[in-house]
Amino acid sequence: MKLTKVIVPWPEGLHLRHAVKLVKTAARFQSTILLKCGDRIADVRSIISIIALCATIGTTLEVEVSGDDEADAAQTVEQLFLG
Repeated sequence: MKLTKVIVPWPEGLHLRHAVKLVKTAARFQSTILLKCGDRIADVRSIISIIALCATIGTTLEVEVSGDDEADAAQTVEQLFLG
């Protein structure tokens, strides 16, 4: 299992456009990818669960990735939040 933290960089927060990018990215990997925000957990394959996090700019999210391709998946998700 890979654990990392990312910070929501977008002024509008983690909204639909960014959620779609996350879901499309997750589809490329077999690993399970979860985002954690406080006591809320989102499966990155679900747009609804990502939006339900209500993550605003500056929010720290924990990324938990587990599976055969977890290293690549974690790195790719992290890159989405950097640029």
